[in-house]
Amino acid sequence: MIDNMLKFLDNSPTAYNATKNIADILSEKGYEELFENKEYKVKKGGKYFIRRNGSSIIAFNIGKKLNNPALHLTSSHTDCPSYKVKSNALLKTSNGVKLNVEKYGGVLHRPWFDRPLSLAGRVMINKGKHVEAVTYLDTKPFCILASVPPHLSREVENKAIDPEIDMVPIVSLNDKYDFNDYLARNLKINKKDILGYDLFVYPIEKAYKWGDHDEFITSKHLDNLECAYTSLMGFINTFNDNNINVFASYDNEEISSLTRQGANSDFLELNIQRIAKELGVDYGRLVANGFQLSCDNAHGIHPNHPELYDKENAPKLNGGVVIKFAANQTYTSDGLSGALFRKLLSNNNIKYQEYANRTGIRGGRTLGNFSNSHVSLISIDIGLAQWAMHSPIETCGSEDVNEMIKAIKCFYKTSLKISGDCFSL
Repeated sequence: MIDNMLKFLDNSPTAYNATKNIADILSEKGYEELFENKEYKVKKGGKYFIRRNGSSIIAFNIGKKLNNPALHLTSSHTDCPSYKVKSNALLKTSNGVKLNVEKYGGVLHRPWFDRPLSLAGRVMINKGKHVEAVTYLDTKPFCILASVPPHLSREVENKAIDPEIDMVPIVSLNDKYDFNDYLARNLKINKKDILGYDLFVYPIEKAYKWGDHDEFITSKHLDNLECAYTSLMGFINTFNDNNINVFASYDNEEISSLTRQGANSDFLELNIQRIAKELGVDYGRLVANGFQLSCDNAHGIHPNHPELYDKENAPKLNGGVVIKFAANQTYTSDGLSGALFRKLLSNNNIKYQEYANRTGIRGGRTLGNFSNSHVSLISIDIGLAQWAMHSPIETCGSEDVNEMIKAIKCFYKTSLKISGDCFSL
């Protein structure tokens, strides 16, 4: 399982690549693709998925009975902090040709320097009467962000980074370099047929295991493709006859989800409504019996900086599934959802630990609340502990992967049952 996840990480450097790879896995497992602009024909016992914008995906597996059905949902995201190529891609100067990029999300800048970088995403191609969006993945080194040596700037280590100046990758010394010609050669098309693109810079290093008995995994995009992959693996072959089980992975979480394909859109809501209507299921009751796992990685305690963490709620790598809490509800977890999920994990001998922000440090937020503003469910935020979140290269614990998959399987096998103030899974 670990090796398969590493391959998935290597081949999924952007939301477009990740979504395509998730769709391919679902198709191989017999899931049928539905299209939002066409009629849905679904049935009990069926398996389906829907894509939006080529960068977000929702999948359903439907129980055969649906007696007082429960909606069980895992939510994750497909995007990661990076640098997006601007529409006029090149900056040509007397000292070289540079790639014109813009920061996407909360990028940790310094680790990007002096790594081999390439391009991935999608390219829009003129196909006569229509435009085709083609997923793009360049695995060859394409550009680099070269450091300024300390001999020339003694303050280089302490100087603040100016993204407009410092974070501009070098592509070539040839002032006749043609960006669209490069893309066209890789795509084997005429460069005149390139109409646009959504391309991002990414580090081409392969994911790898290391440490005592391969205890760690280091890779790009662990935030949040580790959660996307493990929740997908827990979902694809797990059914409950009285559930509508849903796997959702959205784009644009790193920029607040405010897009037509983000968690703060109608993507989930409309599709659950359509599926429920086709099955003759009452949407309101389905949602009232619903439970969401908002899956996004957590900050594992840093061995060099324990002062940044709460002393009693600082998860460790390989310590199991992390349940995340925040008093200001930037995470959806509360006493009820936490109790239900702890009981589920304990009953199935699955390791877990808890995270809370150190008082005075706001911490992050994720997609659970955005999703819940459209489809309101009992919800909990979970993830796996990692180091170097928002760096181009991140590290997590290899033992945690299977713990998360086991937790997701158990979640999908159960149904939330509510009777007044009594709740059970």
